[in-house]
Amino acid sequence: MKNTFITYAVAVILLLVSNLSFSQSTTVMVQDSTDLVDKRLKFGCGFGLNFVGGTNIFIAPNLIYDVSNTISLGGGLQGSYTGIKDVQNTTTFGFNLISQYTPVRQLTTLLEFTQLRVKTKTENLPENTTDKFWDSALFVGAGLNVTNSISIGAKVNLLYDSDETVYTSAVIPFVNITF
Repeated sequence: MKNTFITYAVAVILLLVSNLSFSQSTTVMVQDSTDLVDKRLKFGCGFGLNFVGGTNIFIAPNLIYDVSNTISLGGGLQGSYTGIKDVQNTTTFGFNLISQYTPVRQLTTLLEFTQLRVKTKTENLPENTTDKFWDSALFVGAGLNVTNSISIGAKVNLLYDSDETVYTSAVIPFVNITF
């Protein structure tokens, strides 16, 4: 079983380190403040629909703020439903915090913390069972920037525990699209 105290401590340390390291360099720009926020604040949304072998619906809106040309910080919400009729269904909801670093135009690296509430109901046993737990993930990953708005890559969950997780693998491919 994961120690939630350690998970929360890691998340707090990451936020503090990110805040301290990014607050060291400040650039003064003479611009209309609304124009500056509009250009630096980006909206993204992950989504998925699958009806083969069951039902799978996923949505994850997020906001990313470009701190500089190479560093971005953000957060978002996540929710999903996966079900196989008369067998099992799983519902998740939660949040994520993300930091991205783009050392060169073609590459983006990321550090992401995700906390999900998971509820799984199994119906095919002699007695229906429900399992509820919190699932924490700390992802480190990298992606190739196809365009200024699209990045394709993979991330590794450093907190992956195959016994108690909603993720099927420690390595997860991703496509990031921002507007």
